[in-house]
Amino acid sequence: MNKKDIANIRKEFKLDNHRMKIREILNVYVKKESGEIYHHICQPFQMLEQEAQELFLTNFKKVLTGDLDTKLFELKFRRDVDLGAQTILYEGLRLESTEDWVGNMLQMVEKMYAHMVYEFDTMVTFIRGEYRKNTSKRNAESEEGGDDAVYANEFILCSQNKTDQPKKALLFDYIEKEFKPNNAFDPIINLASPLSGFLFPAFTDNAADVNHVLYCAGKVNQPDETFVFDVLDCEGIITAVENKDIFEQILINVIGDEVDTRVISNVYEEIDKMMQVDEEQEEESEPPMVDYKDVERILTVSGVENVDTAKVEHAFKAVVDDERHEFKASTLIPKKIKISTHVADVAINPKELNKVKYIMYQGKRCLLLEVDEDIVLEGFKLETEEL
Repeated sequence: MNKKDIANIRKEFKLDNHRMKIREILNVYVKKESGEIYHHICQPFQMLEQEAQELFLTNFKKVLTGDLDTKLFELKFRRDVDLGAQTILYEGLRLESTEDWVGNMLQMVEKMYAHMVYEFDTMVTFIRGEYRKNTSKRNAESEEGGDDAVYANEFILCSQNKTDQPKKALLFDYIEKEFKPNNAFDPIINLASPLSGFLFPAFTDNAADVNHVLYCAGKVNQPDETFVFDVLDCEGIITAVENKDIFEQILINVIGDEVDTRVISNVYEEIDKMMQVDEEQEEESEPPMVDYKDVERILTVSGVENVDTAKVEHAFKAVVDDERHEFKASTLIPKKIKISTHVADVAINPKELNKVKYIMYQGKRCLLLEVDEDIVLEGFKLETEEL
């Protein structure tokens, strides 16, 4: 899945939407520490009060919100698992009986709490429904397209949420006209920040891909490895941060740990070009990848001397133990490059890195920034000094 696929699904989670038919919702309340299922209830989604529907729809959007490889991860199911999560979820899509579907989803809950312990009660929510997407936009002249032909796919979405204890507060009773403490003891379901969640199946080119699942981590760049490996039975994850660190280590192995800022700027510029070409090719569903051949080309055109295939392959082998490893280009360019010194911290757009120079001036190391406008300090415009 790419970010456009995810955004298309996320935006359809709204009330009375014929493109997003949610049939059933199952809520499972699980006790802390013991992982015991205290209560579960399944009902048609449309039977919920409108306010409750809106709360859940917002929660489902949260499960599908975030950047790929930092908060959201498309995972591949492992093949060495018998009767694993893939089988349970796939059967759940096909089961006609609501009772049988509930049984399958409770199996997933048991898998979750067989491996995880929480210090607070939690609620796990499952929905089963159908996601529809028009095959083409409606033609204003011929009035063809639009809802006349749609892609239709069944899906299951899971959201795991913590509970919070109500805070003590002072209330005003309008009827009795008196102030009194809040004596509520019922736990509050925190639907604003899911602990984790997933969407099954993943969708590629408007078709269901039952060999993959879209997983949502609770925090950015902190996927729960236990949830991924033992609950979803999927292969491991390399986050965007880890991916970038590995890539940088490979570059250091090839060109050394000292480099001109122009070389780094050129490297990011070449990767950015690869991404721009991908955006122009709308029919291309796979994100651009960077392999050892691309690294050799990028470093060569960026001004690095004596770069050859053998040298790059050796660096890949030394860092990731796989000379055929590929990186997602989108994970390699940082949003900001931070330079920290005891004098100041500077954040620079990677595209502007060619305007930064590290120089020696009068025997002192200096950071030289090229700027296009006047510099204002505490309301004063600084004078320009000629070196």
